[in-house]
Amino acid sequence: MKRTLAGRTILVTRPAEQAARMVRELERRGARVLVAPTIRLAPARSAALTTALKDLAAGRFEWIALTSAATVEMLRERLSSPADVRAKVAAIGEGTSAAFRRWSRRDPDLRPTTFTTTALARAFPRGSGSVLCARADIAPEGLEEALSRKGWETVRVEAYRTIFATSLPREARDALQRGEVDAVTFTSASTVRGFLNARGAAKGTPDVVCIGPVTAAAARDAGLRPAAVASPHTIEGLVAALERVLPSSGPR
Repeated sequence: MKRTLAGRTILVTRPAEQAARMVRELERRGARVLVAPTIRLAPARSAALTTALKDLAAGRFEWIALTSAATVEMLRERLSSPADVRAKVAAIGEGTSAAFRRWSRRDPDLRPTTFTTTALARAFPRGSGSVLCARADIAPEGLEEALSRKGWETVRVEAYRTIFATSLPREARDALQRGEVDAVTFTSASTVRGFLNARGAAKGTPDVVCIGPVTAAAARDAGLRPAAVASPHTIEGLVAALERVLPSSGPR
């Protein structure tokens, strides 16, 4: 592995439990990685979710739409076995598909070529019956409406809650204040919001690199200017985007 990011300091804002693979890939390329989660995911506990999961196991849904690996983790924790997913599975992207495959030993039935909820809705077939949309508490509207226009009845429930950080770890905070951070990575719109909430003072302007167009739009709306957007919208794509951006940036 070439040390393409040697001497670079990269801030990773995704939840700690999801950061390991990205950290490993960056460190293999020589980067100094600062793990600074700007959000934390907490289990949702509601009667609506419990009922929806019982209906899923009873085969009352035609489809379940999985829009994050965290939703797969919720299924793993709440269901007795993967056999309780008695519905076709639509997964938003490679990370979510891989998480479902590891747990269930089964491939999703549908995955769009572009890893966004808009593309997921576009790839969905027309039909009738019910679709379970188990999503984050702050996930934007739009998917359910798009599926309804294709004839489906959608049931949206909260799969997990998003808790925003109030401060960054000391090492990350100090590195930002000293202007040592070369790039900040964002893997969801919520990590952008959490970063703005927690970052404090910063010196210099680190490059902003986003995993996809929705995350990049959230960064722009927050006054940040993405230097690159991963393509494909995966961790591998994000690492490749960092490699493209940072060598041309010159010393800080």
